Amino acid sequence: MTIRTRFAPSPTGYLHVGGVRTALFSWLYARKHGGQFILRIEDTDRERSTQASVNAILEGMAWLGLQSDEGPFYQTQRFDRYHQVIEQLLAEGKAYYCYCSKERLEKLRVMQLAAKQKPRYDEKCRKITTSSDVKGVIRFKNPKVGQVVVKDLIKGNVIFNNSELDDLIIARADGTPTYNLTVVVDDWDMRISHVIRGDDHLNNTPRQINLLQALGAPIPQYAHLSMINGDDGQRLSKRHGAVSVMNYKEEGYLPDALLNYLIRLGWSHGDQEIFSRQEMIDLFDLTAIHSSPAAFNTDKLLWLNQHYIKTGKPEEIATHLQLQADPSGPSLAEIVKVQAERAKTLKELAENSHYFFGESVEFDNKAVRKHLKPAIHAPLTELCERLAQLSDWNAEGIHATIHAVAEQYDIKLGKIAQPLRVAVTGGAVSPPIDVTTYLIGQTRTVERLKRALALIGEKNES
Repeated sequence: MTIRTRFAPSPTGYLHVGGVRTALFSWLYARKHGGQFILRIEDTDRERSTQASVNAILEGMAWLGLQSDEGPFYQTQRFDRYHQVIEQLLAEGKAYYCYCSKERLEKLRVMQLAAKQKPRYDEKCRKITTSSDVKGVIRFKNPKVGQVVVKDLIKGNVIFNNSELDDLIIARADGTPTYNLTVVVDDWDMRISHVIRGDDHLNNTPRQINLLQALGAPIPQYAHLSMINGDDGQRLSKRHGAVSVMNYKEEGYLPDALLNYLIRLGWSHGDQEIFSRQEMIDLFDLTAIHSSPAAFNTDKLLWLNQHYIKTGKPEEIATHLQLQADPSGPSLAEIVKVQAERAKTLKELAENSHYFFGESVEFDNKAVRKHLKPAIHAPLTELCERLAQLSDWNAEGIHATIHAVAEQYDIKLGKIAQPLRVAVTGGAVSPPIDVTTYLIGQTRTVERLKRALALIGEKNES
């Protein structure tokens, strides 16, 4: 059997982490078994679906590197096919028109709830054979007896009684097909072998199986993933910061770090925490997914992100850093090399590296008061002149120059290095000062030193 999985988001909002985990598991299962991963956009909800949401889904999948083998397919481009199947079900007596008003259905629901019954359609129109001028919805004739056994690859067998399933609407009064019908036809036509999705869809599964059986279509294998909760045990939502996967990009997370974190939400391989993409593919197994909800932990994600920043190839990290940093400065890969240990996100790394970009820096008043004192004016002037004349601008030459000035004025290295650091970065913290000044560049280093010297001169005058 050829493995074919799909990710089928509705473009009624942004791509969130729960959707990404579903996409990741579907992608991994197809990759592991040499199958195909299909991307399908379920955009039949015309009122709520937006192009902005479609773009957000496509951008998110591209950023994460979850490439599809087929698609994206759009349900709104398949209406002719859905109508064909609906007509087939009507012709075979497996579907019927329902003319019940919304008012009648609401009254029925209230009565059933008052009688402590499960709300369901009472089949009033099921035996009507004559047509009506009133536009009605179309309902599927769900079997009235027997059971549907969902052989879930994660939860085990889940049994539903057909007597508990009502005749679901497969087309609205305006002819628009509904979710359960379009999903069934798509999974059938696209030869989906495994449906991996959130367990909020579990109650739809017996209805979809009955529809597939009525059409004589093969039944996919199902795997329903438990929900992701926040740290407080509540279902993950906007209040936990889970707005859009692209927010994680903007905040400076690496795609591999996010995927590595998400694969561990509900799945494990021993005590292993760090997985390369290839390891994810090689080790992933649906039977190792836990059936209980997973808890999203931002601190753990930050830890993983920092690990990837520290251990990743600087050139690759630099391509993601471009979003956060000014490209007019030194090589971003070089900045990653010296700053990776000091940041949990690329956004933090960029903020920590602000002095590598732009012509001037903003001085930290506390650092100025502590390190840019009148006593350092002469040594710093000498250092400025020597650095301006340095013919070969590299860290080794800069280091030797700082040492020479320290010896000339008989001061400890830190007594000249810290004022230099404040002068060129604005503050008292940076990577080693020789590397820092090398990356800032000769022209900007000298200009910033002159500005610092002018500031010390103003202090002398006052």
